[in-house]
Amino acid sequence: MTELRWGSATDIGMVRATNQDQFLVATPLFAVADGMGGHAAGEVASKVAVDALKAVFERGPGTPQGLADAAHAANRQVWEHAQTDPDLRGMGTTLVAIALVDGSPGEQLAIANVGDSRAYRLRGHSLEQVTTDHSLVQELIDEGQINEEEAAVHPQRHVLTRALGVDPDVAVDLILLTPMLGDRFLLCSDGLIREVGDDLVASVLRRLADPDDATAELVNLAKEHGGNDNITVVVVDVVADGEGTQTQTPAADTLELPDGPPDPIDVGTVAASGGAAGPGAPEPIVDAGPSTGPMAAPGQARSTRPRIFTLRLVAFVAAVVVLLAIAAAGVGWYARDSYFVGVKSNEVVIFKGRPGGVLWFQPTVAVSTGVALSHVEPAFQSDVKSGRQEGSLSAAQAFVHNVETTTTTTTTTTTTTTTTVPPSTTTTKTPATTTKPAATTTAPRKSTSTSTG
Repeated sequence: MTELRWGSATDIGMVRATNQDQFLVATPLFAVADGMGGHAAGEVASKVAVDALKAVFERGPGTPQGLADAAHAANRQVWEHAQTDPDLRGMGTTLVAIALVDGSPGEQLAIANVGDSRAYRLRGHSLEQVTTDHSLVQELIDEGQINEEEAAVHPQRHVLTRALGVDPDVAVDLILLTPMLGDRFLLCSDGLIREVGDDLVASVLRRLADPDDATAELVNLAKEHGGNDNITVVVVDVVADGEGTQTQTPAADTLELPDGPPDPIDVGTVAASGGAAGPGAPEPIVDAGPSTGPMAAPGQARSTRPRIFTLRLVAFVAAVVVLLAIAAAGVGWYARDSYFVGVKSNEVVIFKGRPGGVLWFQPTVAVSTGVALSHVEPAFQSDVKSGRQEGSLSAAQAFVHNVETTTTTTTTTTTTTTTTVPPSTTTTKTPATTTKPAATTTAPRKSTSTSTG
């Protein structure tokens, strides 16, 4: 039988006036929610979410689908609560939850996720982010438009593409894992991950065996690094897995549940990404270790096969791969080590890269200046249209400033259109985009906005 131990901590941080985070420790269910909204709406949204999650999960069958149903019910409860009070309209919350559930075969750990609060797993010395952020910058990373370093300072890094309570229905990511003795799981709000890097988080989790000590240390580190947001962490350790020490490393399988609030107790429809959907309980996903192949009978020698790969061949292939990697890195450096001023939709924009791109490296927007092409001095408009190349971002910005006519009024408009997984019915919905404003010394609260395509 799998046994767990846990620790938890939360802190208002160094800037915010209130703590809009909530956490839940109700073994075998654990959760972190990061609320957003004006006035006290963020606090309300996160509290309503974790309360509904706990109530529905405890009444349910204790299965992966039961956790998913509880997350759907939490979303519906936050949304309905917001409709009763004009001051709460538009409130929402992230949610990441982990529960020990009955799976097939044996017990499993199910993780439900909506938003950009995260779940990590430390196995041995390796820290792995298990969940995927539902945010604009994560989509840009997935599309190859920006890297992790650029995402950390992106002006729209607080924009969410999915959150609980913004819409009556929401898609929920469900991740199934096989618990292994020694595994350590971390649930956290973005107040930790925006201040403390993954390497330092991993170091703390490896160094401090007691989960309460680990959570307290992570909160203190986030505050020392700025504490610009509320900080909430929950650490869950697998202290017994019912099987003794295991040697296989099962992979995480991810399901994305469709929009629509299924009955909290009944099993709803599950659509696996790239697979078929159907009524009734989903077929549980089994974490499989590497196949060892057929065993020889006692006293019978295993058959031998000729070696296909020799040491010399492996060395040659490795050398070729290294050379190709160096060449690709050189091309990438050349393609991205420049800025140019160009035009996009009749607006003067500063691009990172080279005009027209180099091979598969295409330029990306670094700064939207808000300056219309018609407000550029006529003598320089042709330069801008063809792409005025500059050696640095500051040089490009100075060029735009110098050629802008003095009558220009500068505005910047950013429009984000997000498409979530549609429900299993024929209804088509335009999802809500939730904006989490960057923290300032005036402690703004997180707000949500809706963009329609």
